[in-house]
Amino acid sequence: MDKIKAIAALSALGQDTRLEVFRLLVRAGPDGLPAGEIGALLGAVQNTMSAHLKVLDHAGLVRAERDGRMIRYVVDMTGFRDLLAYLMEDCCNGKPELCQPVIKAVTCDC
Repeated sequence: MDKIKAIAALSALGQDTRLEVFRLLVRAGPDGLPAGEIGALLGAVQNTMSAHLKVLDHAGLVRAERDGRMIRYVVDMTGFRDLLAYLMEDCCNGKPELCQPVIKAVTCDC
């Protein structure tokens, strides 16, 4: 991931509703959620939620998948991983043991 893409991803997550959407989709896992359900769960109107989802999609953090007539959104784990890798690229100045608490915190037992 380059600096421009990292800034876009961080900017997308720097807004309250978009951060909540992203966290909701992380919890939803690989099945994701339909756009309408995301809006209902977060109490947002359709056009506003659509705009937030579009920003997250353009930032490479979520992706839209057509499921019949509905659009389902899932976290783009590659984009998420690339953002974390970019942020930790120069971690600990050659002392990887200092990064272990961070790595452990972002590793799940999924």
